[in-house]
Amino acid sequence: MRSPLIPEMATQEVQLNETLVHLKTESETLKSKLEEERAKLHDVELHQVAEKVDGLGQFVMKTRRTLKGHGNKVLCMDWCKDKRRIVSSSQDGKVIVWDAFTTNKEHAVTMPCTWVMACAYAPSGCAVACGGLDNKCSVYPLSLDKNENLAAKKKSVAMHTNYLSACSFTNSDMQILTSSGDGTCALWDVESGQLLQSFHGHAADVLCLDLAPSETGNTFVSGGCDKKANVWDMRSGQCIQSFETHESDINSVRYYPSGDAFASGSDDATCRLYDLRADREVAIYSKDSIIFGVSSVDFSLSGRLLFAGYNDYTINVWDVLKGTRVSILFGHENRVSTLRVSPDGTSFCTGSWDHTLRIWA
Repeated sequence: MRSPLIPEMATQEVQLNETLVHLKTESETLKSKLEEERAKLHDVELHQVAEKVDGLGQFVMKTRRTLKGHGNKVLCMDWCKDKRRIVSSSQDGKVIVWDAFTTNKEHAVTMPCTWVMACAYAPSGCAVACGGLDNKCSVYPLSLDKNENLAAKKKSVAMHTNYLSACSFTNSDMQILTSSGDGTCALWDVESGQLLQSFHGHAADVLCLDLAPSETGNTFVSGGCDKKANVWDMRSGQCIQSFETHESDINSVRYYPSGDAFASGSDDATCRLYDLRADREVAIYSKDSIIFGVSSVDFSLSGRLLFAGYNDYTINVWDVLKGTRVSILFGHENRVSTLRVSPDGTSFCTGSWDHTLRIWA
């Protein structure tokens, strides 16, 4: 005799599927309604508003320093708050602290894994954090003693279930924010290694993150392989805004200096500017002749310029208001993988797959 449960289970399954279909259509309808509301506010383009603003003159920027010492692709770099030191990480498993003025190496650490994809300087300048294919974020305290074995003082802070793609200290040395190929971002306590908050909302690898610039700002933005840029509330763990206009992976996100907007760079060969108060994309920085992806973006201190590193070995400098390219810089012999403007805004540093870093001014 057949069990009476079988038809019952079958009907439950059918009901579940129907509910799912219903919910999917409902979410699609809500999405399109949201887009309609956003479109109503979309009355004017940024470059139209900026028409009366004076154009920028010619730029003369060139390589002022070249930092050589990595044995493989440079994947990430960060400036120290002292405006002088730089930390860089590479595919050779090395993390190097440089003096950008003299080009001397001050510290070097060999990580247990290759592909050190993320590194960050602590706000105090007394420690660096790094990680990559080891799925961990490790913090190394730096001392004045050049001969000290840094590896002995290493502290493992964060553990993800996939590679670490980016890390950043919050406004103190005590907390660190990480993003990972496991599709999450997380906030950790450096001292105890405890997970303070996790951020779920990306449907694929998270590739980049940036903290809001203000001291009180408890938000950060992340970008990933799901073509989405999400803005998060650090205290609640909730995603408060989401932007999905790129056509490929988002490799880099960076807040505008005022904190009211952010830029993103993507494999779709464009950079885009999103206004958080208007809740929409306000500018696209692209040219038909640019066909290679953007690996890294950063703003000048005034916010008028957007520097972007590309996979065709170049750096393009964009006028943020007018949306035009004001300069193109050549020098690297392979793709530019990382770019950061110095804390005082006088120069910027790029790292490349050609194994070198360059300081431009």
